[in-house]
Amino acid sequence: MKILFTGGGSGGHFYPIIAVAEKLNKMLERERVANVELYYMSTEPYNERLLYDNKMTFKRVTAGKVRAYFSIQNFFDLFKTAWGVFKAFFQLFFLYPDVVFGKGGFPSFPVLFAARFFRIPVIIHESDSVPGRVNAWAGKFAQKVAISYPEAAQFFPAGKTALTGNPIREDFLRSSGKDAFKELGLDPNIPVLLVLGGSQGAQKINGQMETLAPRLVEKYQVIHQTGEANMTEVQATVNGLLGGNPNASRYHIYGYLDTETMKLAAEAATIVVSRAGSAIFEIAAWGVPAILIPIANHVGDHQRKNAFAYARAGGTAVIEEANLGPNILMSEIDGLMGDATRRSAMKESAKAFARADAAEKIAEQLVAVVLRHRISE
Repeated sequence: MKILFTGGGSGGHFYPIIAVAEKLNKMLERERVANVELYYMSTEPYNERLLYDNKMTFKRVTAGKVRAYFSIQNFFDLFKTAWGVFKAFFQLFFLYPDVVFGKGGFPSFPVLFAARFFRIPVIIHESDSVPGRVNAWAGKFAQKVAISYPEAAQFFPAGKTALTGNPIREDFLRSSGKDAFKELGLDPNIPVLLVLGGSQGAQKINGQMETLAPRLVEKYQVIHQTGEANMTEVQATVNGLLGGNPNASRYHIYGYLDTETMKLAAEAATIVVSRAGSAIFEIAAWGVPAILIPIANHVGDHQRKNAFAYARAGGTAVIEEANLGPNILMSEIDGLMGDATRRSAMKESAKAFARADAAEKIAEQLVAVVLRHRISE
């Protein structure tokens, strides 16, 4: 049994693939299925340790990017993509997997193109409420289309589309089993605001938090993940603003939150402020009420559309970046912190939205497609 995974070079594509691979390995081990080979094909391995841990072999493919604006790079990337398609044809001819799982993104295009040519069954997953170009194209010939948002269903054939949610790694779903307040040096009697800027940090959110630091520590404790590149600058600014403040110790700055620390922070958090990227589903799975600030003018406007889709599900408030200011953000934080009934309702809505069994459902479907493929041969 050979299963090939492919997706773009971002964490939003890679980590859901790992989540599915985790479930797949457990399922096959439980059923004592031997001779299973898992492959990951993309432009970069992204995280070699996770690939190794999940018994996945990396195969490199070349892919260019088609930008929605004029760029001379588009011309050169056409040749990169053509070379990638040729290479993918060659690799899939010798590998010949039983099924290909596509997560979207330009690096998946050569692989899916070759899979279609060789009539290898394809399953895709779309994380956004509006699909990217590769998945919108692949949905026309994929056997099954898994989606994270109900709004995405309109872009794919109804008969083969299933609302699964977004696959989340087990590490993020499993309880830490520890006293989060004690581990993080927090007071359990004071509300906790968790601020997530993503691995690269979010400059505009960082700037707002710096301005609000003196007001925030009067009432709350803050865990602020700034992004490693921004940590020194934010730390210096916040230290200057809180110098001599008796509550300065309530403001906790991290450049990066590893999986274990992130879980502890989520367990301690009363509410979370975040961008509206792939972290939406992890926030939902934690059941933490959120305030999302989508990136303005993001490619395809995906963050904004995702944020409002999650808001319609009842799990978050949304502040558009054009309206973002310290007073508006503080008002939203205070309003949510002071309304336990609203937070409780948002928590339940978030957990329902998360669909924590997404990875398992997709893994089961992959195995089912493999078995049908083998019977038909």
